[in-house]
Amino acid sequence: MKSKNTGCQCGGNSEANFTELAPVLEKYAQVPGSLITILQQAQDIYGYLSMDAINYISAKTGIKPAKIYGVATFYAQFRLQPIGKYLIMLCKGTACHVNGADMIEEAVCEHLGIKDGETTEDGLFTLNNVACLGCCSLAPVMMIKTADGEETFGNLTKDSVKKILDDYRAKEA
Repeated sequence: MKSKNTGCQCGGNSEANFTELAPVLEKYAQVPGSLITILQQAQDIYGYLSMDAINYISAKTGIKPAKIYGVATFYAQFRLQPIGKYLIMLCKGTACHVNGADMIEEAVCEHLGIKDGETTEDGLFTLNNVACLGCCSLAPVMMIKTADGEETFGNLTKDSVKKILDDYRAKEA
């Protein structure tokens, strides 16, 4: 599923803020075992799971907010904070680790001034270390996800990763 990554504009608990989520809840709210599907689709719509969204899902499904929060915090796929326009997923799997993923992470962190799980102050980039991207022959590798899709970059060096990030930043100028 392609993420809209629009960021949740969920001020308050108004149901009007969740009109895009309503069809998902109509379909799945009463289906046992569908909480993860609901959370995945909510995150696809809003870019992350706000507490307002969790409370809204609770009201519509009858599942306690604490249980929903517990599921959302248990699975690494869910985010409870907004992410940047560009989500950098840096592979830390065995092949990438052996081929310099730590050096690439260091370059990204130094260049953007963030650490794993953080977003740049301008809201453009979020760094997320992942277990494996399945591109071992390209190690070290990272993927950058945007609202329009994703792009994979392999055989990274400190210099190439900085250039890639600068190119993405230049798109915003």
